[in-house]
Amino acid sequence: MFIDQCKIYVKAGDGGNGAVSFRREKYVPHGGPDGGNGGNGGDVILKASLHLSTLIDLRYQQHYMVKRADHGGGKKASGRGSPERIIPVPVGTVVRDQESKEILADLCEPDQEIVVAKGGKGGRGNTHFKSPTHQSPRTAEEGEIGEERWLWIELKLLADVGLLGLPNAGKSSLTAALTHAHPKVADYPFTTLEPKLGVAKWKGDGHRSEHFTVADVPGLIEGAHEGKGLGIQFLKHLERTSILLHLIDISEMAGGDPIHDFEVIREEIDQYPGEIKKKPFMVAGTKVDIAGAGENLALLRKHCEAKEIPFFEISSATGQGLNTLAQSMGHAVKRLRSAAGKIINSKGTPDTL
Repeated sequence: MFIDQCKIYVKAGDGGNGAVSFRREKYVPHGGPDGGNGGNGGDVILKASLHLSTLIDLRYQQHYMVKRADHGGGKKASGRGSPERIIPVPVGTVVRDQESKEILADLCEPDQEIVVAKGGKGGRGNTHFKSPTHQSPRTAEEGEIGEERWLWIELKLLADVGLLGLPNAGKSSLTAALTHAHPKVADYPFTTLEPKLGVAKWKGDGHRSEHFTVADVPGLIEGAHEGKGLGIQFLKHLERTSILLHLIDISEMAGGDPIHDFEVIREEIDQYPGEIKKKPFMVAGTKVDIAGAGENLALLRKHCEAKEIPFFEISSATGQGLNTLAQSMGHAVKRLRSAAGKIINSKGTPDTL
């Protein structure tokens, strides 16, 4: 099950109380104070891990609490601090305070971590309150209370290329053909019910094997920004991609206008809040192996060429055009990685590579 958002409660450990104690030794009638300090409470820490790809563990265990530290004792014995609690989350996790909605961290690097609840400091024992005028203090501090809060955890997948298209545009088939992922492929809409990731290989400079990651999200339909269909809730997983690849089914069986299909996708992207609309993109006409695709292919190619949009014709079933597409996406991803992952032209409109 793919879980990409959840709410959790975290409570750091309370600090232990300082002790009120006096030295008691045989033949020492006037022993001074020897109360030890309380231990420090443990923190709650979120840490990004490459071994996780979903928030399912946090969905089913929502409360994370650290026990209180031990109190101080006599003979200046300090209480034992409580251990910190480390909660592993997938790389790409965004952490918000549930009440203020403030973003506390964006854990987009492996082993990156953040303290989300600070443990309480232990109280001082009465040893610390001795002075020349106060030889027998009977005062000690209580340990501080550890922080507690509700957190909103959201996962945004990290991928280089994001696939977009109407249902049955061929996204899952392309993902399976380019990568080692095994998404569900069938001849009915919405075979993809949750985002899928795959790794595609391509030959870089000097024919050295390189790779980029591909994210396949559920198909968009017209009116998705109004809540129709499945795709709009998963578009957040494309926010971190370098480029987008729009897939348009140009086969006769699609029974639609490929230019209209392309405009539908762009409209839904434009209606989505955030930076996705500004990302550079390519267009691929899919299922060119099916009879009757020629006329739609010509229309879509002409439309893209007029707008100077990189266009490819591919067939995931026969492999036609896949190598050319992979090479082009690989080079584009490599360029964008070196340019901070995003290119916006001077007008702030999408750069089409």
